[in-house]
Amino acid sequence: QSHYSEESGVDKDGTPKHWLVKTAPIRNARGEIVAAMEMNLDISERKHLETRLERSEKKYHDIFNNIPNPVFVLDRDNLEILDCNVSAESLYAYTQAELVGQSFLSLFAEDGDRWRKILQQRRALQRIKHITKGGQRLFVNMRLSPSEYPGREALLVTISDITKRLETEQQLIHASKMATLGEMSTGVAHELNQPLAVIKTASSFFMKKVGRKEAIDPEILGTLAKEMDSHVDRATKIINHMRQFGRMSDPELSRISLNDTLQRAFEIFHQQLKVRGIDVHWDLADDLPQMMGDADRLEQVVINLLINARDAIEEAAGAGGRKVIEIASWFTARRICFRVCDSGVGIPPAGVSKIFDPFYTTKKVGKGTGLGLSISYGIVKECGGSIRAEDSDLGGACFVCRFPHIEPAGQAAEEVPL
Repeated sequence: QSHYSEESGVDKDGTPKHWLVKTAPIRNARGEIVAAMEMNLDISERKHLETRLERSEKKYHDIFNNIPNPVFVLDRDNLEILDCNVSAESLYAYTQAELVGQSFLSLFAEDGDRWRKILQQRRALQRIKHITKGGQRLFVNMRLSPSEYPGREALLVTISDITKRLETEQQLIHASKMATLGEMSTGVAHELNQPLAVIKTASSFFMKKVGRKEAIDPEILGTLAKEMDSHVDRATKIINHMRQFGRMSDPELSRISLNDTLQRAFEIFHQQLKVRGIDVHWDLADDLPQMMGDADRLEQVVINLLINARDAIEEAAGAGGRKVIEIASWFTARRICFRVCDSGVGIPPAGVSKIFDPFYTTKKVGKGTGLGLSISYGIVKECGGSIRAEDSDLGGACFVCRFPHIEPAGQAAEEVPL
């Protein structure tokens, strides 16, 4: 009978060889087998290449599965998970069998469908909310790159889990807020004393009239009641603002008005400047476009800059310097900007390159932690912006922050963390 096989052996010098072998009987006119024919095809080179390919694939899988970050291979069209490594199993608490075949969008904590076009267009995404099998929320950074998978185009997605880092940053930012609130406590007490004094005066007037059993003129009664009501509202506003500023909140970018943020920060801090005789000059642009940012955190940035300006002015005031702070906002074709400038002592030339480093401070011992500008730098970067120190026309320092415009309404990218 005919026979087909693949055989292996060694040649004369001991080198491994591989053949495809086919044998067939040779028959005479009567159909009798009179001989056998054997044909050999040398496939040694192909076998060597297959062995090398097998080793290469094993090496690739070993590397793929031992990458410490989760890695996903996605179908570029429908974002189906084609493959993932062991780290993905560990982070998301799914087995590989559970992950492969499901949509990558199912890992997003909210509104996964809106990410479809974004994932196919962007190459890097930051602070994306994902969710594990057990419902635990994660914050991740993602890098995406086009790739190929047998028979289809693919996306290679590398995940970095930044949840613990953000938790640590949150704690540090909250500690900085508490320190700021401590500094502002005297000013806040003064702010509350004013409405309380009005209420006290009005209530004392009422008590005297009642004690003497005297009638109160309805017009006077209405006026005093209105004053008391408005000052209660004022005190409530101050307290609510302090509570909102002091609370620990998750970082969340949304549409905000930069001018409103500047004014709210000034409201909570202006008493600190007033009691020190510091004049504040405003130059806010009208019709300032909205931007993507975290209003609570940007408010902290402004307060940090005002604290630094106050301290620098007080240091300069000892030498008879002016006491002026300028707060300005403006916008260009691509940026929304604001600056806080002061007439203080300025920044030493040697400190300009280190001014945003953690724990670096030019203040005297016990005056500063060196964290205010470092935290401010991180918050501004989270909003997609930049911050830099410049010389001020007032003679001191000037901190300028710039942020990108929001993309036209209706585009999904406007909601993507920058």
